[in-house]
Amino acid sequence: MAYKLITAVEERAKRAPEAEAYRFCWRKDGEWISTSRSEFITQTNVAARALCSLGLLEKDTIAICSPNTPQILITEFGAFRNRLAVIPLYSSSSQNQFDFIVANGEAKVLFVGDKHQYPLAYNYWKKHPEQIYKIVIFKNDGISLMPDDTISINWDDFVRLGIEADEKCEIEVTQRSQRALAEDMATLIYTSGTTGEPKGVCISHSNYDAAMEAHIRLLTGINDKDVSMAFLPMSHILEKAWSFFCLYRGIPIAVNYDPRVIQDTIKEVQPNLMCCVPRFWEKVYAGVKEKIAGMSAVQRMMVNRAISVGKRRNLDYKRKGAVPPRALEAEYRFWDKRIFSKLKHAIGIPNPNFFPTAGAPLSDKICEFMRAVGIDVVIGYGLSETTATVSCFRPVGYEIGTVGLPLPGVEVRISESGEILVKGPTVTSGYFKNPKANEEAFTEDGFFHTGDAGYITTSGQIVLTERVKDLFKTSNGKYIAPQMLESRLAENKYIDEVAVIGDQRKYVTALVVPNLSQLRAWASHHHISTDDTEQMLKNPKVYEFMMQQINSVQKDVAEFEKIKKIALLPYHFSIMHGEVTNTMKVRRPVVAKRYAAEIEAMYAE
Repeated sequence: MAYKLITAVEERAKRAPEAEAYRFCWRKDGEWISTSRSEFITQTNVAARALCSLGLLEKDTIAICSPNTPQILITEFGAFRNRLAVIPLYSSSSQNQFDFIVANGEAKVLFVGDKHQYPLAYNYWKKHPEQIYKIVIFKNDGISLMPDDTISINWDDFVRLGIEADEKCEIEVTQRSQRALAEDMATLIYTSGTTGEPKGVCISHSNYDAAMEAHIRLLTGINDKDVSMAFLPMSHILEKAWSFFCLYRGIPIAVNYDPRVIQDTIKEVQPNLMCCVPRFWEKVYAGVKEKIAGMSAVQRMMVNRAISVGKRRNLDYKRKGAVPPRALEAEYRFWDKRIFSKLKHAIGIPNPNFFPTAGAPLSDKICEFMRAVGIDVVIGYGLSETTATVSCFRPVGYEIGTVGLPLPGVEVRISESGEILVKGPTVTSGYFKNPKANEEAFTEDGFFHTGDAGYITTSGQIVLTERVKDLFKTSNGKYIAPQMLESRLAENKYIDEVAVIGDQRKYVTALVVPNLSQLRAWASHHHISTDDTEQMLKNPKVYEFMMQQINSVQKDVAEFEKIKKIALLPYHFSIMHGEVTNTMKVRRPVVAKRYAAEIEAMYAE
């Protein structure tokens, strides 16, 4: 078989069949059930036969729209044995998003998680009955199939198809596996698309192979005793590629089904590894700052001393590969035992290894804080088109404010316009049946246009400045990088979300979603009614206070970049309304249109 991903997982199962492959718990307060490597291989073989029995042909595609569950991995590996490609969709997809991706990707079989995704598949089948062979439901608790639904089956029925498949099906799967090529498409992942329609990124097995090998070379500090939590959606390229790497490397995966209970799940599992987006650490940081604010003056002084020692030890010495002085090391261990370890236990990561973090900017202050207390947040940068990682922090020599060094084997250069260009074996061959997009995506010598602006430091580390499409120019001709301001504002405990505005405007403004629990506490303390949220946000004192919070983090920002006015919003930006992508990136054109009245009011004389 040409698929190194599958052969590596099989080889590990042969060497240690009883070792854990993954663990899973359906519901809160339920039991975590562990599955061995040999059991996982058996499950994928059954899935492979079931898919073959449905009449799928080599190079066909299937789609999976589900919250995180081991069935996703089982189905994917079963698909790979048949030379099928898998289209992952976010479980929160709208009907329009679902319809576009399934149609464009030409999926023949639809897998859905539960009652929330089932209507998406059913509605699509009703409109395209000739395209869909079968709908498979992973979790059928509480689902009532539509009366005219003649195509849907539950997971147990799908498994039964594989178990009962005849010898002819078994032989066919084996022959398909033998015909497999490294350039076969494995994943067809659709970009979230902050502008325009999403495009299908073709990720081949050779792309995954290159990514696996590069990470094996790079991540020498992990071992089979580590446990990784699958927290981000498996439809996210970072979580997908990382989950494949864990299986490839033999690291058990604890699959978190419901992201709403992640705080409980982390404490139950106590993972050493976990992919995160910056929003997770922003919330952790805000919680810690709130805790510190409630301490006595003496306690605050002790905590500040501990953090100062942590920064010196971890950033001034360990980061540079130097041995800390004995006195500093002794004091660090003192504070680690009395403060840092308690913090890590409270989060649910008492024995952290490292935590890959990407998808959006994380402020330098938060990154420094996490590193100081012994939580190694590994900042990285990548795209769906690069099979996730382009660059990331190394254990030694990383620079705060950068996204690290390029992955081994990946070339990075900066264009004359300041755009980051990437070339290497992890880069996609192109977009699915989209020649126009492919023509625009690559330079003549084969470098991929990332759409991100940045530069490379003298030590070779990449600094991101902005999405090229997000950069805007004020009417005074000054360029503004909104994500820089937005990431800074995320440090503030009174601010939940921000969208910076200013394209072709006289000055910069922002739509601000406050952290309402924090703001209500402040308002109550200042005798401002919190009964009506919208009325509270219209209170001049509240506006003045929130502007103070804005100004507190833009003191060293150039005057033309500073936010001059804000509009306070009572609701979060919505995935369902298209205001943010599934990875929580702001869709600025949608936000500008939806909040046009609020924006115009900020520019009214």
